[in-house]
Amino acid sequence: MDLPTDDEIRALHERFAPSPEAFDLVWTHCTIVRDLTAQFPAPEADPDLVRAGALLHDIGVYRLQPGEAYIRHGVLGHELLRSVDLPEVLARFCSHHTGVGLTRDDVLAQSLPLPPEDYLDETPSETLVMYADKFHSKSTPPRFVTIESYTRSVGRFGPRKAERFAELVARYGEPDLESLARRYGHDVH
Repeated sequence: MDLPTDDEIRALHERFAPSPEAFDLVWTHCTIVRDLTAQFPAPEADPDLVRAGALLHDIGVYRLQPGEAYIRHGVLGHELLRSVDLPEVLARFCSHHTGVGLTRDDVLAQSLPLPPEDYLDETPSETLVMYADKFHSKSTPPRFVTIESYTRSVGRFGPRKAERFAELVARYGEPDLESLARRYGHDVH
């Protein structure tokens, strides 16, 4: 499969970003997620697919309308990538990285503004990008997120979500956030 290069992916971000500030926020986050994936042992994951998926996973943020629920950015990114003829395998990184996975039951029980489907990681590459994404937030200001902080956050959605995150931590380990925090100038919380 022909995957886009980093420069081609950056050009997509530049094309769809509604402002230079939005580009900087989302592109930096995606770059950080790519850097985080390199810290985790995942010999079963495809490194080229992980690189491209990490750089593309949040591109749907640019498509959010004012007042639209943030959780929709994944399905919007999936639609965007398919509209520019990128393969389904890449589009799935957008729609299947939220939290530690969303089930159809989650969507219905929480009345989420998403089509009632499963949005679960199904490949080692998808799992790796989803996990790495948990350690950085595009909040204002952007910040790195510790295992403890994310565990508290995801626990609001039930014990099974915290258990799934703990399983991922056991599988991949804890990232070195301090070195990335120094490189990118973001705090660790």
